[in-house]
Amino acid sequence: MIEFHLVAGLLALLAGFVALFSPKGRYLHRRSGLMFAVAMVGMLGIAAVMAFSVEEKRGIGLGALFTIYLVLTSLLTVTRRVDQVRGITRGLAVLALGLGALAILDGSFLLAPVALACGASDFRMLARGVIAGTQRLVRHLWRMTFALWVATGSFFLGQADVIPEPLRNFALLSVPVLAVLAMLFYWLWRVNIMKMRAAPNLQGEAR
Repeated sequence: MIEFHLVAGLLALLAGFVALFSPKGRYLHRRSGLMFAVAMVGMLGIAAVMAFSVEEKRGIGLGALFTIYLVLTSLLTVTRRVDQVRGITRGLAVLALGLGALAILDGSFLLAPVALACGASDFRMLARGVIAGTQRLVRHLWRMTFALWVATGSFFLGQADVIPEPLRNFALLSVPVLAVLAMLFYWLWRVNIMKMRAAPNLQGEAR
């Protein structure tokens, strides 16, 4: 089980970095993004099972399930319309709220507010019945990239013992973790710039 967890994790990292740095919306981005999602669900599913078997690691299990939630909702955002997956989205929203509540009971106060906010956001989207434009891009980008950041940090910093000893330098191992975080903020900034540029054009068309 541990071996499969490591293999799936390495595959997720490889596919995730390809998707992160490849042209968005192109074939390579879509294929690597799908591979990342599948590998992440497999890797995190095993991590959750192993974590929940040890009482002291329940917080890790909750984090693994929440990251699966992020991957699935991010993938659905760009592959299906809201009305096509209303039931699945509602179920995932309930999962996020439940994980948030369990995180409070477990004392995981960093996870709790994020999970509760995500679940509430899902229900607001369901109430509107649609998500499009920059909101759709932001929802997809931050959820999928945040999941990649979690996986990157867990591997390079959380499981540094599997990395050859000469490379076990905290500063060196922090580089890919910080790179993913930097790309997350870059893409959110870029999407916001696109939104501001599009606004004058829409106003001109309205006139």
